[in-house]
Amino acid sequence: MTIYAEVIGHPISHSKSPLIHGHWLRLLGMSAEYRAHEVLPENLEQYFATRAADANWRGCNITIPHKIAALDFVNDPGGVRASIGAINTVFRNESGALVATNTDAGGFYGPIADVPIVGETAVVIGAGGAARAVLFALAQADVGEVVLVARNALKAAGLLAHFGLKGKVIGFDARLPDAALLVNASPLGMVGQEALDIDLSLLPEHALVYDLVYAPIETPLLKAARARDLETVDGLEMLVGQAAIAFELFFGVAPPEEGEDELRALLLANPLGVKKMPYRPLSFGFGQP
Repeated sequence: MTIYAEVIGHPISHSKSPLIHGHWLRLLGMSAEYRAHEVLPENLEQYFATRAADANWRGCNITIPHKIAALDFVNDPGGVRASIGAINTVFRNESGALVATNTDAGGFYGPIADVPIVGETAVVIGAGGAARAVLFALAQADVGEVVLVARNALKAAGLLAHFGLKGKVIGFDARLPDAALLVNASPLGMVGQEALDIDLSLLPEHALVYDLVYAPIETPLLKAARARDLETVDGLEMLVGQAAIAFELFFGVAPPEEGEDELRALLLANPLGVKKMPYRPLSFGFGQP
């Protein structure tokens, strides 16, 4: 039987993870598969119970809406629940146990590792699982104030306190502050979701705009940022970064370094002319060997 890993979520048709992992598996000539599997929230517990009994299953990446709920059904030796509070990867360790980790934090930070954000103001849009990983990474990077844009002010304020970040919560109708970094960590702007209506006119010329959404890759937020000639990072940067960490956990080998341009070409319908930031993969080590 063929060993395999997969990505789970609801919906799942937008996921580009099978294309990324499949590309690496082909380059390495490995006899393994990477699949997409839609899992409804009410079926999440049964999913992990079934996969735990499947010796060929090596793990899964987790996307919306399961990043927090999945913690209830897997082991958490690295304390991801207490630190980030959300997971995006489950892998089978040497003893066969299903272990939770979060590669989103390292995947997010890699493309901006060389950007001078220490002591700077950052704006983060969203207060869900992806935002948790972003806030954790920003706390490790010693940013200054974090302005969290969210609908639920109490929940968002709790996140700032949880990660020990100075800052405040504002609504979507509020004016953005003078910030060096703006990150969309919400699903707004994604195919099938509501549009993200944010005025970027007050951001300084040196600001960087980072959209975690990758379906579409050319989001209205990035278009607006590039119209002002601001530096941008698209969702593929984080997607590929976090996938590289997860791939090694699933299959025991690092993805090949060659073929990056080919992979991006596969993921893009056509070149977008995005100003690419250098990628430096980082791992924060939750639950990892």
